[in-house]
Amino acid sequence: MNPVRVRFAPSPTGPLHIGGVRTALYNYLLAKQTGGKFLLRIEDTDQTRFVPGAEQYILESLNWLGINPDEGVGVGGPHEPYRQSERKHLYKEYADQLLKSGKAYYAFDTAEELDAIRKTYESKGGAFQYNAATRGKLKNSLSLSEEETKALLASNSPYVIRLKVPAKGEIRFQDSIRDWVHVHTSSIDDKVLMKSDGMPTYHLANVVDDHIMEITHVIRGEEWLPSAPLHILLYQAFGWTPPTFAHLPLLLKPEGNGKLSKRDADLGGFPVFPLEWTDPVTGQKAKGFREEGYLPEATINFLAFLGWNPGTEQELFSLEELVTAFSLERINKAGAKFDVQKAKWFNEQYLRNQPIESIAKQYVEHLETSKAEAFVGLYLDRITFPNELKTLAVEFFEMPVTYDEQVVTNKLNEESRRALELICDKLPDSVSNWNAESIKEGIHQILEESGIKMGKVMQLLRVALSGNGAGPDLMISMELWGKDSVFQRLKLALDKFPK
Repeated sequence: MNPVRVRFAPSPTGPLHIGGVRTALYNYLLAKQTGGKFLLRIEDTDQTRFVPGAEQYILESLNWLGINPDEGVGVGGPHEPYRQSERKHLYKEYADQLLKSGKAYYAFDTAEELDAIRKTYESKGGAFQYNAATRGKLKNSLSLSEEETKALLASNSPYVIRLKVPAKGEIRFQDSIRDWVHVHTSSIDDKVLMKSDGMPTYHLANVVDDHIMEITHVIRGEEWLPSAPLHILLYQAFGWTPPTFAHLPLLLKPEGNGKLSKRDADLGGFPVFPLEWTDPVTGQKAKGFREEGYLPEATINFLAFLGWNPGTEQELFSLEELVTAFSLERINKAGAKFDVQKAKWFNEQYLRNQPIESIAKQYVEHLETSKAEAFVGLYLDRITFPNELKTLAVEFFEMPVTYDEQVVTNKLNEESRRALELICDKLPDSVSNWNAESIKEGIHQILEESGIKMGKVMQLLRVALSGNGAGPDLMISMELWGKDSVFQRLKLALDKFPK
């Protein structure tokens, strides 16, 4: 058996959709599991849709996630170049090969002529197809004489090259995810292989490159399934063995009703791109997983489960573990809901496994090291994204401006006010070593001497110090605020609380 060779072949037409990233991931996992090669090819034959910066965006996205190609754009390899626009001469040679073998033909019909024919069909309630039933009545090298065809070519008349699809026949191939697929050739039109500008269409370039680059498995999105029979026909026309196909399920909206789109992301306030993207024409920004605070490991784990499952209860996988567990056979046919809450859950799990020291250094670098690490430890179980820490740190160390009215109304009475006054007066002097444990002992002692139970005071004390009725460990918070700040906060609250 030949070594597995797979490719990810995006077009540089804008930001890389997260569904494309999942395709790249599955290709990568299969290659690494089998000791094969993962290629990155840029399919830029349609220059009218080329967007500046899109190719670099693709490279940066894969690099951020650790899905690094073994060959391809940015890496090199034995089949350079890996941009289709730089391989133009190759496609004409292969198109000529099909012309000589009678598997393709020249078509000289203008766009205006074809448009007029389509309108005629539509006016009669039909749909026009350029195929075995119609090509004999159209302007091509099958309907024209050899002399007429040569004359048109000699006069540089514009033409395209079309595949000659058999009138009667059945195309059968086995998809690794969808099993056997059967399509009759009468449903396939004579697709254009070479455009009038000399550039190949996606179909020809895709098949030729996959063959030359020795691709053994084509793993791509479900939207390409209708093109697969045509690609099988092209392999047959060249006399080549087709690769193994695997068409991945669609990514669905969070509700499950329809394909996930950028509009869904905009309305739901979540990203569908790996990195933030700024449109070079409009300047409009689109959210990215990285900038929103998702960790690359969490993003990989989340994407892996969109359509695949390991067959076990395990949910958290490192990239290396995914390589071991992955198989095409465990990919579902049905579309996968883009569950944003699950993505957040994955991020929380990976975030809590990060070293506190590195999180503190990266996200609360403005705090002194020991204080930063203590602060991260205080909030780590309460956040989804690490970049929340910067905002929380500012709020945490600022003096409260407002106080939880419900707690103040329910908990403030003569006894609890007296307790706050006692803590304010005695705690700063009674605790020499200002740490959480000593602070707790000091408060307990002060209240016990006064006959006041801690349970009747603690929530009001929290509100007095932070303004909020709930929050992280209060004693650790008091340690981080420092003795002077705690004293100031208590005095401020006692002045503002109703008498």
